[in-house]
Amino acid sequence: MSGSAIVLVIVAIIFPPAAVAFLSGCSCDLIVNILLTIFGYIPGLIHAFWLIYTRSKAEERYGPGGYRYVGSGKYQAIGPAAPQGNPPPTYGATAPA
Repeated sequence: MSGSAIVLVIVAIIFPPAAVAFLSGCSCDLIVNILLTIFGYIPGLIHAFWLIYTRSKAEERYGPGGYRYVGSGKYQAIGPAAPQGNPPPTYGATAPA
């Protein structure tokens, strides 16, 4: 686990929406986390930990700075690790298998 992930875990323990804001900026993930934290501290904390975990996995897979956040806890490779060519378009919730 990197040093930044440890700092994010500490921030998430103190105030989960702050950690999510550092990870995803002003996005739907932040709104979801604020709502989860309002409904109960533990759900907001679990959501923040999940986002920190997915970021750590992206950093492990693509290297530091080799990824970008695309939303919903998903990351996409940039640079040499990115797949070549344009992926086929997906419409709504359907994706090619």
